[in-house]
Amino acid sequence: MKNEIENIRHGIEIIAVTKQVGIERTEEAIAAGIHHLGENRPEGLAAKYEAITDKAIWHFIGTLQTRKVKEVINQIDFLHSLDRMSLAKEIQKRAERPVNCFVQVNVSKEESKSGVASEEALEFIEALSEFDKIQVVGLMTMAPNTTDETAIRQTFKGLKSLQVEVAAKNWNHAPCTECSMGMSNDYLIAAQEGATFVRIGTALVGTESEAQQ
Repeated sequence: MKNEIENIRHGIEIIAVTKQVGIERTEEAIAAGIHHLGENRPEGLAAKYEAITDKAIWHFIGTLQTRKVKEVINQIDFLHSLDRMSLAKEIQKRAERPVNCFVQVNVSKEESKSGVASEEALEFIEALSEFDKIQVVGLMTMAPNTTDETAIRQTFKGLKSLQVEVAAKNWNHAPCTECSMGMSNDYLIAAQEGATFVRIGTALVGTESEAQQ
């Protein structure tokens, strides 16, 4: 596992998902050279942000409730879950500076997953031009919860294709050069299909545990 993670680090940013670990373990990740940290709850972000502050590049990777925007938006460098206009309006209202946002796309069309439908993504992203506090740096998706590699790969291919399509529009507010996709169980497939950010939690913890044995 350690070698596999090292092999994808060239050209791909690893976001260490720290929701399951404390501040001490998070600082170990920073010491190991991983500076992109991901949290999915405002409370977890607040605790680590206060302790670690400028040592990290902060990503909020969970669904962000509109009423929680004010607690999060000025502490993070990237938001991975912009998926509705009401959230965009609240970011515009609360952000003190432009925020790097990934538009979340539900490529797999699963009802249990959040995200803009693939066929509605272009219209949604174009409409975001009215918000000067939002910079669409890329797209994010989650693969279906399955062991079917073909289904996982097709989901990632779909996001990459859409990202290229958006980037070709040359919108000032949406350079859309990045793809955030892949987690502990499917990050290698994501890397093969064009991910530029992968969100890894349990695999990193496992790597460290194995190294200590």
